[in-house]
Formats: sequence, structure tokens, C-alpha cells
Amino acid sequence: MGKNVKISELNTEFKSNQFIVYPIQGVGQIKSIENKTFKNKVIPYYIIYFEVSDMTIMVPIDKAVAVGIRKIVGKKESEKALKIISEKDEPLTTDWKLRYQINLDLLKKGTIGDIAKVVRSLYHRSKQKELPILERKIFDSAIRLLIDEISHSLNKTKSESEHLIFSKLETEHS
Repeated sequence: MGKNVKISELNTEFKSNQFIVYPIQGVGQIKSIENKTFKNKVIPYYIIYFEVSDMTIMVPIDKAVAVGIRKIVGKKESEKALKIISEKDEPLTTDWKLRYQINLDLLKKGTIGDIAKVVRSLYHRSKQKELPILERKIFDSAIRLLIDEISHSLNKTKSESEHLIFSKLETEHS
């Protein structure tokens, strides 16, 4: 975008005030779309605020989809994620470093289904044995991401969503 483009003329994937998901960061709200000058080029950016971390970031509009920014899933996808966490867990490798990398890769992909798999896997693993610090951090991050998106998708409070998720995780499997 070589010349100064009017924000109102942009055909953007996302709009101001829209809630979005940014992999690893979580649910954020696009506060505005602004032109910024970078290396003598005017580039339109999404200005995104993340309440959970009280952080604001700028993402060039033309890079947003490439970095994994996506719309919050609908009710149907949230319900699929809740179903995933209530399914019987297939244990990953016993090598925690490999398990950590597998889970980190899933989180980076950022789909709600992948996040649910990480939550399910690490939750059940933690019931057998205390998680190493790095895996605990991934679990904490994944559960926060899942609670955030489920609460927005199903129009529930974070507390209600957390309760719903943990009740699904604690479902007994035969």
C-alpha cells in the first residue's frame, strides 16, 4: 500500500470494536484502525487491546491473517471444543520436552479445537503427576485462552465458562 489510504476506504477483514482471537495472546478487541508511518510508508494497522494482560498491540492489516488473527468462533465450534475436553484423553509421549513442543505447536496454531486438546491433555496429565514448570505455564495459558473464547462465544461470564470447562474435564470416562 504505497500511498496514504483512507481508513474508510479499506476493505478490512475485521472492524473496529470487534473481538478477535490472536494465538497465544487470547481474545482482544480491535480498538481502532489507524495509519502509521513505517520506513516512509503509510501502513494501516489494527490497534488491538487485550484486557487479560492489559496490553495493546499494533498489527499491520495485511499481516493479520498470516499471524493467525481470527474471528471468535460461533456457538457450534465452542460446543465442539467442550466436547473435545470431555473425551477420553489419549496420553502423549512420556518425554515431557517432546510433549511440551507438541502442545506449544498446537497453541501456536490457535484453533479452539487445538487449545481444547492442550487443556485436556495437560489437565489429565496433572492428575497423574505434577506438571513441570514449562508445561504448567502452557496449561495456564491454554485454559485462560479457552475460558476467554468460550465466554465470548457463548455469552457467559468468565467464571461461568471456567466452571463449565472444569466440569467437562472432570467427566468420568468408562
